[in-house]
Amino acid sequence: MNNTNTTNDWLFEITPKNKFFSLNLKEVWQYRDLLFLFVKRDVITVYKQTVLGPLWYLIQPLFTAITFTIIFNNVAGINTGNVPPFLFNLAGITVWNYFTACLNGTSDTFKANAGIFGKVYFPRIITPLSVVISNLIKFGIQFFIFIAFYCYYYIQGKDLSLNGSVLLFPLLILVMGILGLGLGMFISSLVTKYRDFSYLIGFGIQLLMYLSAVMYPMELIKQKLPGYGWIVEYNPLAYIIETSRYMLLNVGQISILGLCYTTIITIVVFFLGLLVFNKTEKSFIDTV
Repeated sequence: MNNTNTTNDWLFEITPKNKFFSLNLKEVWQYRDLLFLFVKRDVITVYKQTVLGPLWYLIQPLFTAITFTIIFNNVAGINTGNVPPFLFNLAGITVWNYFTACLNGTSDTFKANAGIFGKVYFPRIITPLSVVISNLIKFGIQFFIFIAFYCYYYIQGKDLSLNGSVLLFPLLILVMGILGLGLGMFISSLVTKYRDFSYLIGFGIQLLMYLSAVMYPMELIKQKLPGYGWIVEYNPLAYIIETSRYMLLNVGQISILGLCYTTIITIVVFFLGLLVFNKTEKSFIDTV
C-alpha cells in the first residue's frame, strides 16, 4: 500500500505567501459572494436591534452640523461667505464622516475578526474592503440629506451654485476611501501587537478633524495663524475637504498641487498599509 501523497492529489494548497505585497484581485473576485455578505452584514445588522435603525446615519451629521454652526459660526464668528453656515458645515461633515467610518471600521480588522480568521480561509483583505464599500452606502444616505438641504436653501433664494468640477466628485470620494483603507490596514496591523493604538484612535480622529479644515476654510487658518498654517497645508485630508466644498458649493479654492500631493500620499499610504497587512496576517493569530 502506497501512502505517498503528492501535491497533485489536492485541488488547492494553502501556504503562507512569500510576497510582502499582494493585492490578490483575482482571489478577491472569486470570493465576491463573501464580500457581498460582509457588506450586507455591515449595513443591516449594525442597527438591527436599535430603535431608530438607519436614521442614526442622518441624526449624527445633522446634529454635528448644528453644533458646529452654533459654536464656530455664531459664537466664533467664522465667515462662510454667501453659503449658509449650516450647509457649509454639513458638506464638510458628510465627506469627513466617510473617512472616519472607513478608518474606524478597518482599524480593528484583525481583533474583531480573529474568531473567523482562525477557523476558515478567505482573502483577509475582503474584510476591510467590505467596510469601505458598506460605508459608501451610508455616505450615499448622508449625501442625500445634504442635497435635500441644498435644494431647500436654493429655493429660499440663497446664492448657491455648483462648480463644473463636481463631475469629479466621485473620484474625490474614492481617494478618501482608499486613504481610510490604507491607514486602517496599517493601524489594524499595529493593534495586534500594541493594544495602546486602539485607545488612541478615537482621540487621534478628533484631533485630526480640527486639522482637516472640516469646519473652517483653509484660507482662514493661514490668515489667523500664519505660523501654524503649514500643519493644515501638509494634511492631505484638508485638501479633500476643501475641494469637496469647492465642487459642491463653489466656495473656497482648489489647489491642483495640493490634490496631486494628496493623491501621492494616498497611494503611498495604501501600499504601505497593504504591505504591513499582508505581513501581519501570517502570524497575527498568535498575538491577538
